[in-house]
Amino acid sequence: MTKKIYLFATSKSKYAINVKSLDVRYLKPDIDFSKYDHLIITSKQTVKALEQHDKKDFINIPALCVSIKTAVAYKEFGGIVLAVGDGYGDNLAKNIKEFPKETKWLYLRAELIASDFVKRSQDEGYKIDYEILYVSECSKEILDTRVNDDSTLIFTSPSSVECFLKNNSIHPDAKIIVIGTTTAKSLPEGIKYIISEKTSIESCIELALSL
Repeated sequence: MTKKIYLFATSKSKYAINVKSLDVRYLKPDIDFSKYDHLIITSKQTVKALEQHDKKDFINIPALCVSIKTAVAYKEFGGIVLAVGDGYGDNLAKNIKEFPKETKWLYLRAELIASDFVKRSQDEGYKIDYEILYVSECSKEILDTRVNDDSTLIFTSPSSVECFLKNNSIHPDAKIIVIGTTTAKSLPEGIKYIISEKTSIESCIELALSL
């Protein structure tokens, strides 16, 4: 019998039981975009949140995007992509170092973040401000989900792990797939896992189907 595949994410796959991990509430802080040379965007939710703002205020400011998927979303929105990271927030510090320290960056982010690349960059003298554009909360869907068997579980963010574990434990025979190293660090100690080859849901699903 084929194992069930659970995908805990904000996106869906036809090959999995899709459980929305987070509910997102968008904010609209008062931002003076004219002060900045470049933006930093680390999720498609950030692009969605920018719809709350007047497009002409920021659309011509090039953005450093965390991944190809985020860059595509920002381009489709009409934005200019400055550079694209490797999918890991922690590694954006390397991209930032390619620019002069005088460059003024604005990081558009969620309330809770897993990476400390901004602090590390600031400690090295780079000028980075941030604004919180959205708040993520555990969805009712994930809080109501119960998994008590040896299914394959795909976690796509530290929050998806945290929300799942509020009302579940991980079955000792379950197969765990995570989208990256930051998500892996959120798993309880001793849990075995596999990291997908690419930081994408498609890569996670491909791996799950091969197990």
